[in-house]
Amino acid sequence: MESAWRIYILAFISFLVGTSQNIITGILDQIASSLHITVYTAGQLITVYSLVYAIGTPVLIALTAKWDRRKLILSGLAVFTAANLLIYLLPGFEWFLAARIVMALGAGTVVVTALSMAAKIAPPGKQASSIATVIMGFTASLIIGVPIGRIVSSALGWKTVFLGIVIVGIIGMLVVALTIPRVKGDAPVPLVRQISLLKSPKVALGLAITFLWCGGYSIAYTYISPYLLEVKGMNGGLISSALLAFGIASLIGSKLGGYSTDKKGISFTLLSGMLLHIVSLILLSISGHSILAVLGFLVLWSFSAWTTGPTQQFNLVSLKPEASSVMLSLNQSTMQLAMAAGAALGGVAAGSVSLSSVTWFGAAGVALAAGAVLLLSRMQAGSTPVSKAAKNQPAN
Repeated sequence: MESAWRIYILAFISFLVGTSQNIITGILDQIASSLHITVYTAGQLITVYSLVYAIGTPVLIALTAKWDRRKLILSGLAVFTAANLLIYLLPGFEWFLAARIVMALGAGTVVVTALSMAAKIAPPGKQASSIATVIMGFTASLIIGVPIGRIVSSALGWKTVFLGIVIVGIIGMLVVALTIPRVKGDAPVPLVRQISLLKSPKVALGLAITFLWCGGYSIAYTYISPYLLEVKGMNGGLISSALLAFGIASLIGSKLGGYSTDKKGISFTLLSGMLLHIVSLILLSISGHSILAVLGFLVLWSFSAWTTGPTQQFNLVSLKPEASSVMLSLNQSTMQLAMAAGAALGGVAAGSVSLSSVTWFGAAGVALAAGAVLLLSRMQAGSTPVSKAAKNQPAN
């Protein structure tokens, strides 16, 4: 029981970091209005954060591999909390952008370390479920953190959200210091060794699936608040409810994705989820101003998009089961790079074409991902019995 509570504490820390990362999408229009910038400029707060997270986190984790895990997560939390305080205190877009860079470094260290610690302090045979619990904390930020952040931002101003994160971050540091045991670090895995896996065509294509799928999702999701406001005519109060429904659907989709992978296999789950993802974005684009239709297609979008998450992680692990931890690390970096690219491309599309075009560009990105899934399936058609057996293992 004591170990279970420690895992939940790590999950809460993951939730806090996820809320600070994802809340920008929920209040993008308010940030832009307050700082007197366009929503497309404000969207670069997501682009820069994701780039720094993707590139900086593997470097920091490699450099601090031998550190005590509790010391490392406390250090990451301190940097993360300080960055949120800077956002609250300092004026202007430039300072906000600088603080987001600092925040990304702290957040990446916290999340990766929390996942590592969860596996090490979990009871025997519970390592996978403990890691899943920490991941669920991050996912819960979409369900709870983003809509609540939108409500608080509307009532008290968007900077208040980051002050709240600072307060909870300080409390989280105290709780971690008092409850989480010291855990030894690992032998460092050189970055050269991690990158060498990219020489495999299957691995490169597998990561390309992540990039295209997540990038397509990010193109539309980054601008979800201004899209619902300006294109669909939804008022500010309804957006909070829409974001809550979006988050709940993501949780259900993630669960069903894992179940479907066990029962139907990787390729079926990826392709069916991506097809539904594409259809939902198209339907959202042509749904007009019917609130019920918009909410329905929004939920369908989130549900279908998140069925891909656990399936794609298992897909990559099945490609190189002997290097599963490195594959998951590469996947995390690829996802962040995709989020950065998607946010940037979405900004270009919204500014140069129209805000309503982001869903169409997002659908195109997912369509390319589906094509990559088909290509990888053909490459694996002649795989050995051993690799086929790996693909039939249960998904975590």
